[in-house]
Amino acid sequence: MDKKTMKITVRSQNQTELIDITAQVQKQVAASGVQDGVCMLYVPHTTAGLTINENADPSVKGDILTILNTIVPWKADYRHLEGNSPAHIKSTLVGVSQWVRVENGRLALGSWQGIFFCEFDGPRTRTVNIHLIKA
Repeated sequence: MDKKTMKITVRSQNQTELIDITAQVQKQVAASGVQDGVCMLYVPHTTAGLTINENADPSVKGDILTILNTIVPWKADYRHLEGNSPAHIKSTLVGVSQWVRVENGRLALGSWQGIFFCEFDGPRTRTVNIHLIKA
C-alpha cells in the first residue's frame, strides 16, 4: 500500500468561520499522483474541525455557524480558564477528520459538496494534514 502525506495551511479571519478548502485539497491530490484510493484529512487542533457540506450556496455556511453559535454560546457558565470552551465543544460536535474517496485523481465528492475547515477560536493560522492512501 502506497501512502503520501502532506499539509496545507489555513488562515482564518473570524472567531467562527467555515473556510472552503476543497480546491487546496484537490491540488494536493493531483500533485500526489494518486489515481485511486482514499484521502484522509485531519486537523491537529482542539478548537477547530472539518466538515463536508454544500459549497454552492454560501448561506449554508452561515446557517451552520448560526446554529452552532446558538446551541454553544460564547457566554455561559464554562469553567475552562482559557475562555475558549465553546470552541472545544464545537470541535467535538463537528469532528476533526474526514475521509474522501479518490477516483481518477479527483476527490469523489457529490455535485454540491465541498470540504470545509471549521474555525471555532480564530482568527488563527492552522494546519490540515492530508494522508493519501493508494488503492
